[in-house]
Amino acid sequence: MKSGNYWKLLRINLTERKIEDEEFDTVTLKRYMGGSGIAAKILYEETSAITDPLGPENILVFMTGIFTGSLVPSSGRHSVVSKSPLTGIYGESDIGGSWGTALKRIGYDGIVITGTSEEPSYLYLTDKGVEIKNASNLWGKDTYETEYLIKQETGKKAAVTCIGPSGERLSKISSIMSNGDHGRAAGRCGLGAVMGSKKLKAVAVLSDKNKKILDNPLLKESIKKILPLVKDRGKMLREYGTAGQLLGAEKIGDLPIKNWNLGSWKESAEKICGQTMTESILSGRYSCSNCIIGCGRVINIPDTPYGKVYGGGPEYETLAAFGSMCMVDKLSAIAKANELCNRYGIDTISSGNIIAFAMEAHENNLLAKRDLDGIDLTWGNPNALLQLLHKMGKREGIGSLLSEGIKVSAATIGQGAEKFAMHVKGLELPMHDPRALSSLAVAYATSRIGASHWAASHLLETRRAMPDLGYDVILDRFESKGKGIMTAKMQDYMEMVESLKICKFISWVRLSNILDWIYYITDLKIDSKEYMTIGERISNLKRMYNVRTGITRKDDNLPERILTQKRGEGGASDHLPNLELMLNEYYHYRVWNGNGIPEKEKLKSLKLEK
Repeated sequence: MKSGNYWKLLRINLTERKIEDEEFDTVTLKRYMGGSGIAAKILYEETSAITDPLGPENILVFMTGIFTGSLVPSSGRHSVVSKSPLTGIYGESDIGGSWGTALKRIGYDGIVITGTSEEPSYLYLTDKGVEIKNASNLWGKDTYETEYLIKQETGKKAAVTCIGPSGERLSKISSIMSNGDHGRAAGRCGLGAVMGSKKLKAVAVLSDKNKKILDNPLLKESIKKILPLVKDRGKMLREYGTAGQLLGAEKIGDLPIKNWNLGSWKESAEKICGQTMTESILSGRYSCSNCIIGCGRVINIPDTPYGKVYGGGPEYETLAAFGSMCMVDKLSAIAKANELCNRYGIDTISSGNIIAFAMEAHENNLLAKRDLDGIDLTWGNPNALLQLLHKMGKREGIGSLLSEGIKVSAATIGQGAEKFAMHVKGLELPMHDPRALSSLAVAYATSRIGASHWAASHLLETRRAMPDLGYDVILDRFESKGKGIMTAKMQDYMEMVESLKICKFISWVRLSNILDWIYYITDLKIDSKEYMTIGERISNLKRMYNVRTGITRKDDNLPERILTQKRGEGGASDHLPNLELMLNEYYHYRVWNGNGIPEKEKLKSLKLEK
C-alpha cells in the first residue's frame, strides 16, 4: 500500500495512565474507510446499552480519514465519536481546522481514550512520543486562554483541541473546540462533557508541518484539474461564508423563526446576513487545512453595547439560532453570543434552540422572571440572550437546567412545555425547516445522532443534481414521494464523505474523482457500487448501535409543530411534509422491518452479522 495512512491508533487509558499503539488491518480499512466508519465500529464493540456516557467506561474517539492531511482539497477534518451524554445514543461530531492534519503528520490515524484522570490533564503528542500532562492551571479557563497557555508551554505551532468551562461542568450541550479564537467546533451531541468527565482538558499535537504524508504525482495531477472548479464554486462561501446562505434560506422558508413558529423575517434577516457581516464587521478570513476557499470569518469589533467582540464570526447556523430563532436582529449581539459559545465551549445550535424554547416558555407563563434569575427573557432582547448564555456556560441558576438539553428542560418545566421543545431523540434541530425541504423530515427522523442536516443532504432539493446517484435534475422540494429512498442513498453517500474526510462543501465532486483519490492514496481500487455499499454498511452499523440502546420507529419522529403547523407566510407557507410516507419508503429501501430494525439478511449481506 502507498503511504498516506499509517493504519495506527493511539490508545490511552487515563485511569491507568497507560499508552499503547494499535494497528488495524486493510480488511477493516476497506470495510469502513477510516474516519467515523472505523470510529463507529470501535464504539459498537467497546461500549454497550448500559454504558454511562459520563462514566470512565465510555470511550472517546478522535479519528481522521484517508484523505486527511493529503492534497485532496478541503480534507483537513476529523471526527469525534462517543456515546452521547445528551441523547444516550450514538454521538458524533465532525470538525475542521488543523488538528486532524497535525495528528496524521505524527503518525496516527486516530486516538481512543478511556478511563478518567485523577487530576485535570491534557495530552501532548509529538513525533517523539506521548505525555499526559497536568492541567490544573488550565481548569476553569476558556478555550481561547487554554490554547494560548498550552502553546506557551509546548510550542506556538501546536494544534490544540480542548473544552471550556461548559465541558468541565458536564454540560450536555458542550462542544470540543479547536483552532483557538477561530472557533472550529465539534459542537453536536455534548461530547465536550465526555472530555470533562474524563478530566481531560485538551489534546495538543506538535507536528512537523513540512513532513509529507503522501507525494503521488497522479494525485497531484487529478487535483490540479479540479482546483479551478473548486475555486469557482466556492466564491460565495469565500466572500460571505456560510452566513451568505441566510437570505436565500429566508426567501424559500427554510430559515426557522421564533422557535419554528413564523414563516417570514425578511427585513431583520437583511440586518444579520453574511453580506451585511462582510460589509460591516468582517476583518479577515481563515481556512481549514488544505482548503482554498476560506469560509471562516474573522471579526474584531473594539466597541459594542455588549463589549469588545473578537474571534471567529458567526456562521449560518449560529445567525439563525440566536437571530431569527430568538428574534434578535442585532448583528453585534449575535457575534458576541457566538464568541461566548466558543469561549465556554457550547454548541450554538443546541443553545439557540434552548433559549428560543425558554423565551416561548416565558411568554406562556411557564417560566417566571424569578425562575430566570431576573432576566427579562422576551423575544428579541439581545441582553437577555447574552445573560442566559453566561448562565448556561457557568451552569448557574436556570442555566444549570437548560444545560441538560431541551428534552430534559421541557420535561422538568412540564405544563405542556414539551410541545414547543424542538428536538429529535434529544438532539435539538439544526437551522433548516422540513416544511421547506421535505427530505429533511425523514433525514432528521432517521439520522444516527438525532436531528442532523448533514447526515444526508438536502442540496438535491435546492442546488444541484447528482447523476452519480441517479438524480439528473434538482428535485421538487415540496414533493414527499421518493424522498425516503433519496435520503437513504444520500446518507450512505455522506457516510463515506465522513469516513474519507472531505468537507461537505465540496462533496459535489464527481464520484469518479473520489474513487481515483482513494486509489492514488491507498492502492485500494473500489467502484461506485462498492463505495455505496461501504456507506450502507456504516449507516446500518450506527443504526444497530442505536437499536441496542432501545431506538425504534417510535423515536424516528419529528416535533408536532413541524408536522402539523403550517407557517402561514413566506416561501413555504402552506406545506407540511408527509413523514409517514417517506419513512415507510425509507425502511423498505433499507430492508428494515416496520419497527425500524435492520433485517438479518441485510446485516448478513453487509458482513455485519454476529
